[in-house]
Amino acid sequence: MELKMGDPWKIILENEMAKPYFKVLINFVKIEYELQHCFPPKEAIFSAFDCCSFKDVKVVIIGQDPYHDENQANGLCFSVKSGTKHPASLRNIFKELATDLKQEIPQNGDLEKWARQGVLLLNATLTVRAHAAGSHQKKGWETFTNAVIQEISTKKENIVFLLWGKYAESKTAYINTSKHKLLIAPHPSPLGAWRGWFGSKHFSKTNAFLKSIGEKEINW
Repeated sequence: MELKMGDPWKIILENEMAKPYFKVLINFVKIEYELQHCFPPKEAIFSAFDCCSFKDVKVVIIGQDPYHDENQANGLCFSVKSGTKHPASLRNIFKELATDLKQEIPQNGDLEKWARQGVLLLNATLTVRAHAAGSHQKKGWETFTNAVIQEISTKKENIVFLLWGKYAESKTAYINTSKHKLLIAPHPSPLGAWRGWFGSKHFSKTNAFLKSIGEKEINW
């Protein structure tokens, strides 16, 4: 199984990908995909990086696990394949987006459009066994994605980190908060949405910050 990742990211992360834990992780993933039904499709495991080059990153959204049901996960956190019914968290993301920006709720749940504009849609764990949430956690993916966050924090400035829920908020430990913009809200899941996700206005706040530093706003 060949794991794709855009060349700029490979150069930035080559030292991390050469570490022993990462080789063990990739071997685990290869065996899982050979013996089990896993998501996302193997060619989409690194889609977050392939769709958003390092030089273009302006916003980082951190998820936890890929969706684990059929025809959902496409390698971008919170995103689903076009034509797939929107999971509950994505529905709530779109409800807040529509209210915040006074626009229609998007019909297409594929968030690649965001990624192509510089939004890194990064799950902490990049793979999962079908119908088994969290099954690929604590195998090494979190070490890798923490390193990704740290690289972005170190090598870039004025990135907007959207941290939704306590798990995402814990990633603050890898972010230099003095040179980046952090927006924190409860998770958009049905459990967290009414505790402050609705009304958080992260989409308009992100664009206001990008505009203030002379960056092009995101067409959400």
